Amino acid sequence: MIETKSIRVIIVEDFKLTRVGLRCALNTNPDLEVIAESEDAIDGLKKIENLKPDVILMDLGLPEMNGIEAILKVREFSKDVKIIALTSHDREEEVRAALSSGANAYCLKDIDPEKLALVIKDVNNGACWIDPIVADIALKSIPKIDDPAILGENAVNHTKVPLTEREFEVLKHLVEGKSNTEIAEELIVSVHTAKAHVCSILQKMCVNDRVQAAVKAVKEGMV
Repeated sequence: MIETKSIRVIIVEDFKLTRVGLRCALNTNPDLEVIAESEDAIDGLKKIENLKPDVILMDLGLPEMNGIEAILKVREFSKDVKIIALTSHDREEEVRAALSSGANAYCLKDIDPEKLALVIKDVNNGACWIDPIVADIALKSIPKIDDPAILGENAVNHTKVPLTEREFEVLKHLVEGKSNTEIAEELIVSVHTAKAHVCSILQKMCVNDRVQAAVKAVKEGMV
């Protein structure tokens, strides 16, 4: 019988009670292993670089260096580690900053522990996830692209992104949070082909990552 490798998690959270609660909840799941925890970003960055976890739970409201700054620092030395941004706030400005920081998922701290475990597993497999409340705030904070105040009377409507029919199919799966492997299975193509479609979509939509593509697609009614 082949043993599955546990997903190695590091928690960066300044409140000890929250930290302990997260560690205890996640360690009850046989597929997850909390390998380290930190109460601030400076110590957290050192542990992340040295221990190379699979997934990071990053609080956004950290002292001195906040979580968004820490995520940007992590991305300077690792593009592959999965980062889940945790926040107790739902302020628009924080949500917008978090969405552009490079995290793979965005959760409010009141998320059910079992749901968080599922999110960690999905994100580790390549999916993106946004808490419905966070997504709603993000969508409301983005100006409508067809607003005359933004476009002007004679401006061109840029919602018409030149995607192919197959790319629109892939985009729908992106919005559903599916990984490249899941998209490949759905469309009966290779993972390499699915990844190529995703890269093309990001380029044509002028966005940096899958989360931004999903938010833009929903906001502009592309799917």
